[in-house]
Amino acid sequence: MEQTKIAKYKFLAEPFHCDYSNHLFMGHLGNHLLNAADFHSTERGFGMNYLMPRHKTWVLSRLVIEMDEMPSSYDDFYVETWVESAMRYFTSRNYAISAADGHMLGYGRSVWAMIDTQSRQPTDIFSIHDGAINNYIDKDYPCPIASPSRIKMGDEAVKVMELKTRYNDVDINGHINSVKYIEHVLDLFPVDWYKSHFLKRFEIAYVAEAHGGDVLTFYQEQTADGAYRIRITKRADDDATETEVARGKAVFIEK
Repeated sequence: MEQTKIAKYKFLAEPFHCDYSNHLFMGHLGNHLLNAADFHSTERGFGMNYLMPRHKTWVLSRLVIEMDEMPSSYDDFYVETWVESAMRYFTSRNYAISAADGHMLGYGRSVWAMIDTQSRQPTDIFSIHDGAINNYIDKDYPCPIASPSRIKMGDEAVKVMELKTRYNDVDINGHINSVKYIEHVLDLFPVDWYKSHFLKRFEIAYVAEAHGGDVLTFYQEQTADGAYRIRITKRADDDATETEVARGKAVFIEK
């Protein structure tokens, strides 16, 4: 059956994936977006199940999610996803998140790279099925949120948390799971903060891979407009040398 450029998938906000306020955790929403991306690419012949036996995989490079509201527990919701553009080593994929009644909840944008799982280096996306991804690019479907920004850290950033990564942090690609970074960043803010603030926009850029056993250090600073920027570094447990692995930005609005 011929596949469309845009696909729409149904998800459920499971109650144990929701926070104290009865709304879906941002991390679990991120997982649903990544699942939608995998479903979409698999159905069109360039998904993980095709790539992995060929020593290739997709890795997330950038992600931004901007929400007007989050699904509540037991709510059905939908994620539409499509490829907006593709270059040799990177592709841009967008998302539209809607409620069961059709009203929009929010949007997402992401950038993915295809890498060789043995060399861990970028590999040619267009080598898969003679550039089949080009058949599914839609540049015109609306995604009315800003693209991921360049997150610049200043001199005011302070160390706020350090943790050693463990089993549950490591994903199918053998490195720290993309969504685990999001969860760890959002844990920098106490529960009481979320009682009075709504996470309007979250973005993260992945710079390097971290692996199980690495120690992650989180640095945070507040910007003039009230947003928070976060820098994450890694180091071996027995080494003081830090290497940057990701940068994030969280934009809250008062409830």
